[in-house]
Amino acid sequence: MFKKLSVILAISSLAACATSPTGRNQLIFMPDTQMNQMGLQAFDQMKKEKPISSDGQFNQTAQCIVTELTRGMGQNWEVVVFEDKTLNAFALPGAKIGVHTGMMELVDNQDQLAAVLGDEVGHVLARHSNERASQETLVQQGMSMIQQTEYGQNPLIMGGLGLGAKYGVLMPYSRTHESEADMIGVDLMAKAGFNPEDSVKLWQKMAQAAQNQPMEFMSTHPAHATRIQQLQEHMPKALELYKQAQAAGKIPKCR
Repeated sequence: MFKKLSVILAISSLAACATSPTGRNQLIFMPDTQMNQMGLQAFDQMKKEKPISSDGQFNQTAQCIVTELTRGMGQNWEVVVFEDKTLNAFALPGAKIGVHTGMMELVDNQDQLAAVLGDEVGHVLARHSNERASQETLVQQGMSMIQQTEYGQNPLIMGGLGLGAKYGVLMPYSRTHESEADMIGVDLMAKAGFNPEDSVKLWQKMAQAAQNQPMEFMSTHPAHATRIQQLQEHMPKALELYKQAQAAGKIPKCR
């Protein structure tokens, strides 16, 4: 049974192999059109249920930054600022981005906000929602097959497999997504003429504002110190892209 499961998982992985913008191999088999439709529906529902900020400066600044970050991509990106004091922003398939007023109030300048929104654009470009949905579907199928065997009748074994799937597959992949979106986002902001060094300053501010953050092993996000270190290691490349953007006359004015 386990041999059969391994073969099925291997075939599925080969059949659904894709490559992210950073060159990482991905397991993706959900139709993008379906994911985009789900993203659109979810975003429309959020706009009905969550209060939208009436602050014209917030909305104009956020939309301006995303326009600069995505220039030339050929998509119409919708950005909505929600009235919510929590430090959060999110992205959905179909080029939808939401940012909370708490995040808008935290940042010091357009460059720090570009780091936040570039990260969210990175999630969409890398099809992270599709990858996560594909991974969870495959894990659920595997667990279902094991439940049909004699091992599936043992609650201790099934409980261990469930924890293994959560902490060994799904959460690490989510941390991988966050780190990858950070790298894509900082390159996008640099190419658009935003100062990539402010991405580090942003996460330093986030670290100061964070309270009771869970251990990195138990979290879907990397620790703030991990994100800062990764961004600092990537900074020479981002600064070179920034210099090229400045030389080309790219000077965003979204303040």
